[in-house]
Amino acid sequence: MKIITGTLKGMNLATLEGESTRPTSQRVKEAVFSMLQFDIEGAIVLDLFAGCGQMGLEALSRGAKKVIFNDLSKDAINVIKNNIKKAKMHEFCEVLNYGYEMAIRKQAKKENFDIIFIDPPYKLDCIGKILKLLAKNNVLSSNAFVVCESGTDNILNDEELLSMYDVYRKARYSISYITILRLKEHDVQ
Repeated sequence: MKIITGTLKGMNLATLEGESTRPTSQRVKEAVFSMLQFDIEGAIVLDLFAGCGQMGLEALSRGAKKVIFNDLSKDAINVIKNNIKKAKMHEFCEVLNYGYEMAIRKQAKKENFDIIFIDPPYKLDCIGKILKLLAKNNVLSSNAFVVCESGTDNILNDEELLSMYDVYRKARYSISYITILRLKEHDVQ
């Protein structure tokens, strides 16, 4: 797995061993960053299920100002820290070891994010809950993008979510669905 472009272009990333995580494919990563290419420079980013940290490091390589990496797995945290060290990006990174609910609550007191990557294990089926937590905890900047990678194209599956978010972009790559959301204007704090 490599960084596609930017200051870290071509850097190989360490990944987690085994089947416990499903890294975002290079094709999907390239598509996501192509969709966001003009919105990354200077962004504050949250990579909520960071895995090896590839999405956050790609964002830094492309000019993001700061990335918060979060993962529940201690093994993932070790890989993320090693990849950050290799990239020499310590000053632009913070690494958290929480479940997604705690990570969002902790950040509610600190940051407003411009881009949030949500890529949980598909079997958790928690994207709807996460989207509600993000909106209710006021962690999104006024022009934030919420990038969801899921196993379904119907992540806004109830009236509350439909009233909170607009679909900005949508794409399918094999079994992965990418949905980029923005808060509806009346929900922006």
